[in-house]
Amino acid sequence: MTASEKPFFTRQHIGGSAGVGLAASVAPALAQGAKSMKDQGLQNPADKYPKPPYKKQSQPWPGLASGMEPRPDHGETSYKGSGRLAGRKALITGGDSGMGRAAAIAYAREGADVAINYFPTEEPDAKEVIDLIKAEGRVGVAIPGDLRDEKFCQELVARAIDGLGSLDILVCNAGRQQAHDSILDISSEDFDATTKTNIYAPFWIIKAALPHLKPGSVIIGTTSEQAYDPSPDLYDYAQTKAATMNYIKALAKQLGPKGIRVNGVAPGPIWTPLQVSGGASMEKLEKFGGQTPLGRAGQPAELGSIYVQLAAADASYATGQVYGSAGGSGQP
Repeated sequence: MTASEKPFFTRQHIGGSAGVGLAASVAPALAQGAKSMKDQGLQNPADKYPKPPYKKQSQPWPGLASGMEPRPDHGETSYKGSGRLAGRKALITGGDSGMGRAAAIAYAREGADVAINYFPTEEPDAKEVIDLIKAEGRVGVAIPGDLRDEKFCQELVARAIDGLGSLDILVCNAGRQQAHDSILDISSEDFDATTKTNIYAPFWIIKAALPHLKPGSVIIGTTSEQAYDPSPDLYDYAQTKAATMNYIKALAKQLGPKGIRVNGVAPGPIWTPLQVSGGASMEKLEKFGGQTPLGRAGQPAELGSIYVQLAAADASYATGQVYGSAGGSGQP
């Protein structure tokens, strides 16, 4: 290498006076930031939320979080944002309760505008979420409708883009779960409803959204521990969650060259309306989550930060990944 070909920065340059000057200018700012941080302390995760036995309770499908006892924690009072998603535009299906609600709250507090979809009977829960989004000074768009209808799924994307101005985060979270002791108890209508909600709807929505997603956009699917460790009473639901895990990995390979990341979240037993509206038997509901090493059901709030991390730009090398959150049981 000739003198004219030498790089501008050499190890000597970086480690010498320039490096000292940079360190001198940056160190006070870093120190000041560290001093202002509040000590978070430690909390035993096993004791953070109520443990079983839980009260026997039942609601008509799809259920309301506001009617559950204990009421699920979605991070309404606990999640604190830091601008990680400032200026982003997100559409979340099933955003009225459960993990979708936790994601919606977290996204808004991280600076994103958020559109949520929900089944029309879930309006009371959805209104609470929209109010929380708007309380952060963000745009909140409510779009009720049945995801089992292809035309509505196409309209959903169009209305979200119209309300938000654009779209760069798509969270396919809505799910249908109904427990049956035997395959003989599952009607073709039930099987069809679960498959359309959990598999057809993301297919239709992603197809409608893809032409509008620019490089840097993300798609996040909600799968489940049921994808790899199915319960005998969730024959149809578990199949759809295995398919969800598969489409996440396939789409990640397909869309990676386009600069669009695709990842998933695989919850374990999480305390949501799915469980009290036919997703679990009364016997199972009472002991829900008790078999995990943490000895309790998880709360949606405990997954909000996962959806944020998978959507954030600093996770730019994460695609085709499935992030588990199951209280210590199962995979991944």
